[in-house]
Amino acid sequence: MPITVDIDVMLARRKMSVGELAERVGITPANLAVLKNGRAKAVRFSTLAALCEVLECQPGDLLRWEAGVDAQDTERQPAAAGTGADGERAPAN
Repeated sequence: MPITVDIDVMLARRKMSVGELAERVGITPANLAVLKNGRAKAVRFSTLAALCEVLECQPGDLLRWEAGVDAQDTERQPAAAGTGADGERAPAN
């Protein structure tokens, strides 16, 4: 996917661990890892807002678009069916 997640960059800048960030945002470290490693298919705006608040940054500091990156280049195991990167169940249609 041409969207790159730079949470690890912001964690390094803030000298914060994944565990500390997950606790302060209110998600599990495993779900934060799914998002951080680019395996998430979606992220809730409330989770993105919480990440930005804790890391004192803008959404563009965490997510960026890269031209020429093919979906097959970053294809990985999907998260559990019906859940987002933040572990919340997706609403039914």
